This record gives sequence, structure tokens and C-alpha cells, in this order.
Amino acid sequence: MPPGARREKIADYLGMCGTISWEERRIRTQDGVELGICVSGDKGSNANTHVVILYFQGNASSLPPRLPLLSTVLGDLERISNPQVKYTVVTLSYRGYWTSRGRASQKGLELDALAALNWIQETYLTPISRPTQRLHSQSNNHKHILVLWGQSIGAGVATGLAAHHAEIQSVKQTSPITALILETPFLSIRNMLVTLYPQRWLPYRYLWPFLRNWWDSEAALKRMGAALKNAKAPIGIGGNRSQKMPVLIVSAANDELVPVQQADRLEEICMEAGFDVQRQRVAGALHTDATIRAEGRNAVVKFLKRIGEASSL
Repeated sequence: MPPGARREKIADYLGMCGTISWEERRIRTQDGVELGICVSGDKGSNANTHVVILYFQGNASSLPPRLPLLSTVLGDLERISNPQVKYTVVTLSYRGYWTSRGRASQKGLELDALAALNWIQETYLTPISRPTQRLHSQSNNHKHILVLWGQSIGAGVATGLAAHHAEIQSVKQTSPITALILETPFLSIRNMLVTLYPQRWLPYRYLWPFLRNWWDSEAALKRMGAALKNAKAPIGIGGNRSQKMPVLIVSAANDELVPVQQADRLEEICMEAGFDVQRQRVAGALHTDATIRAEGRNAVVKFLKRIGEASSL
């Protein structure tokens, strides 16, 4: 993490966020770790559809520097979307990052993601006391839609959470996740070991059984596809089982870390699992700037617009 990243404040970046406001909230995980999240300001109170985007960052830096990009996405959506649809972004600071307590580990980050999901359900579902109330269902004539967006290792967090949630859906009714955005994702940590250390004479590629962090989007997407086929809760846009779950994969054409073939394989897995997958290859982009560039950002905006407006029908 860059020097000073833990001391950064939302106020340091608000000047680059246009008309979008942000505030920090505190949540607590099942194992008692206190986390920081950033939540975009509430707009569009007259909207009948509310799209909540849970954003999982990549490994480097902290949340505040990411707010200008997310603000641009929200600003673009405000300009081009139906006024009956409003969008809120919730960004999670993993344990050990920014103002969050604890120490990062895969098991810990999985608990962090679950805590953020639970907070969203408790905050945006009404009434809170009804556990069977669904994010897609009508509540006071409002629809609530949940989208997960993960960048790099955050894509692994997103697919892992989505798979876990889909498996819960397969046995009981619960709040469904409507769509996924995977930005510069990789197949798995094991696969990345081979990518980073291709020489067979180096020992690193053989050490995967001893990994403490194994993020595996390939396995998670397969699990999710299998579970959603048997889900009791509605899936797809607007909770319509006749529609496939939308997935957007944004890859960087000049990614210096993750080979493009890994995104190709994830796209194939999504098609095999029966998802409505879209792919955006961002020309000239490196690993961390796929959505900073207009081509990638516009793909995300159009995808979210489609999700929101299809759900409002």
C-alpha cells in the first residue's frame, strides 16, 4: 500500500467528484472486525427502482482515490438514465486497508464482503424485520437491485461472494444478486503463479498447495452457475427466471499482469454456465486503468443503465 494511504480522507478527493457526495460509515463483521465503507449520497428520491452497486477494490491503495472514478460513473448514469432509476455505490475497505481494523487474509476478506452485503440488505430493504423480503421485490412500490463490481483481486472477492450467495439461494429464498462486473479479473492465484513464474525450474509455481490466499474466480463462477439453476429465489434482471444473469467482463488490452487469455477463459465459463455475458476489451489499457479510460468506463455505464432500466419496467 502506498505511503500515507491509511491517512487519506474522503475530503481530499471530493473536489474531483463533481456533484457526487460521499460519506464514511462503519460496519462490523461476524468475527468482530470494524470496517470502513464509503457510500455515495442519496439522489433521485422519486425513483421507483434503486440499483445498489457494491464495489470491491483491487489490492493497491485505499478507497478515497477511487471515488473520483466511481463519481464519474454515477454522474454519467445521472445524465443518461431514466429519472425513475437511481444508483448508489457502496465501496468496501477490506480489513487492514484504509481505516478498517484487522489484518487482511482471504477468509477475513470473505467475511468483510459478507458484512458489506448484509449492511446493504439491512439499509436498503424495508421493512428490515422481514428476512424473506427480496431486493428485487416491490417494497412501497420500489424495486431494489444489487450489482457486484470487482477490480482485479476484487473480482475474486465478488465472484466468491456471488457463488456463496447463489448456494444459499439454492436451498432457501434470499436476496438475489442481479449482475456482476468483473474488471481485469484473473482465473485464480494458482494460475497467476504460473503466469508470473513460467520457468519450470523455478519453485514458485509448485507452491500453490501452500497458498494462504487462493482467490479462484474460475471455480466460483462454475459454482454459481450450478447453484443458480436450482435457486428458489428469482434470478436475472428484475428477478425474472426466464432471463440470464448479466455479467460484464472488462479486460485491458495491454494488461501487464494478467494475460488476456484469462479473461477469455472466464468469458467461456460464463457462457457455459448460462450467464448473459458481455465482454469489453479496452484498447491501450493497463491493469489498473481499464475503467479510467473512456471505453471501459462507458461499457460499465451502459451495462448498469441496462440493468436499471430493464428492472424498472
